[in-house]
Amino acid sequence: MTTDMNSAEFRRFGHEIVDWIADYLENNRGLPVMPQVSPGVLEDALPAEAPEEGEPMERILEDFRTLVMPAVNHWNHPRFHAYFSVSASAPGILGEMLTAALNTNGMLWLSSPANTELEMVVMRWLRQWLGLPESFFGMIHDTASVSTMHALAAARLAAEPRVREDGAPRDLVVYTSEHAHSSVEKGALALGMGQKQVRKVATDAEFRLRPDLLRAAIAADRAAGLRPCCVVSTVGTTAVTSVDPVAEVQAIAEAEGLWHHIDAAYGGPAALLPEMRWMLDGAERADSLVVNPHKWLFTPIDLSAFYCRRPEVLREAFSLVPSYLRTGQDARAVNLMDYGVPLGRRFRALKLWFVMRWFGRRKVERILRSHIEWARELAGEIQADPRFELCAPTPLSLVCFRLKAGDEENRRLVDRVNESGEAFLAGNVLGGRYMLRLAIGHVRTTREDVWAVWERIRRLAADPL
Repeated sequence: MTTDMNSAEFRRFGHEIVDWIADYLENNRGLPVMPQVSPGVLEDALPAEAPEEGEPMERILEDFRTLVMPAVNHWNHPRFHAYFSVSASAPGILGEMLTAALNTNGMLWLSSPANTELEMVVMRWLRQWLGLPESFFGMIHDTASVSTMHALAAARLAAEPRVREDGAPRDLVVYTSEHAHSSVEKGALALGMGQKQVRKVATDAEFRLRPDLLRAAIAADRAAGLRPCCVVSTVGTTAVTSVDPVAEVQAIAEAEGLWHHIDAAYGGPAALLPEMRWMLDGAERADSLVVNPHKWLFTPIDLSAFYCRRPEVLREAFSLVPSYLRTGQDARAVNLMDYGVPLGRRFRALKLWFVMRWFGRRKVERILRSHIEWARELAGEIQADPRFELCAPTPLSLVCFRLKAGDEENRRLVDRVNESGEAFLAGNVLGGRYMLRLAIGHVRTTREDVWAVWERIRRLAADPL
């Protein structure tokens, strides 16, 4: 009795799916980026209960095409400009397919040597591309939120070694920019540190953390009997992609004995470019850093690269080995489960290995440079149009702007762009005013795509409803 799909069927449907993926990648520019569906449409279209008997793959694929696809917001579309653009490149998709087929768990070196050793290799390669020193230990998590939580856990243990036995103390304090990602605060919450223990430091005119206010906040907390333990700087904030002064923050962290974590989840890849390397000045002395290849390095979500200069602290924070997971000791047999919360670890390194090998550093640099150039060119066009205004500088590939009108007009403009199906944008509130965010970062986005979206915005702005 065959319990799984036989090889002939698998080949047949596998080829069909690969053909579908190839057509999708080639032609999805013609699809509406945002689905025009109401909440509950897909859920109501599917059976309320799972089938008692198996169904033919033909019917499953047909339902995927006719029911699921119309409800998909196409993140892998060259005109998806909301949040931060992400893209699953073709080499990365092939790597992901092999990961699913192998279905390995890299919790221990012994459980799948290839998982661990390829992860060490690609993390070394990426570290070299970023110009970080050999002292940084690298491992892969799913998202930057999880990576940052691990950095905070290490910082907490470094400040209070008894935390493993006694739990989270109530007097440790974390500092970050008022524009830092919410994952900093959520990570603190997950570790038992209340919101009162997270200080959001004000920023300057370019939305960068102010070192003078950081020093003042640390001094005030020490005077109040609290214990500063960690500062998180950001290279590419979510709101406006501002870049905190990493070197100055590092100097303060060293003087005050704080753990310094750098959230470079979005902006980090730009440091591959020689002209952008300044963003990570001082990072070589930081304690930890996160970069997300699934944001701006064309790798299918999810893959977050986490580096730590003090891996022994991570190990002390998380190593807990039951008897059924104990193995022989070998200096080269790294057991990555000892350095974090997850026990199960997907073979994520495989898709990044495919991406880095197929593109190579030079091609990656050319693509990133073009994205930054287009964003700055677009910012110039916006400044030249008397109906619009820029809301923030454009250091990377995000353009923040608004119509010179009320918030409702700007919200409606975003809605109309999205309803057109030609692009997908997201807005944000900055300084009490609603603005549009146009993020460039998809591997298949062209200058023509960017200008087509800008022309659509201009036409809609000229035709108010």
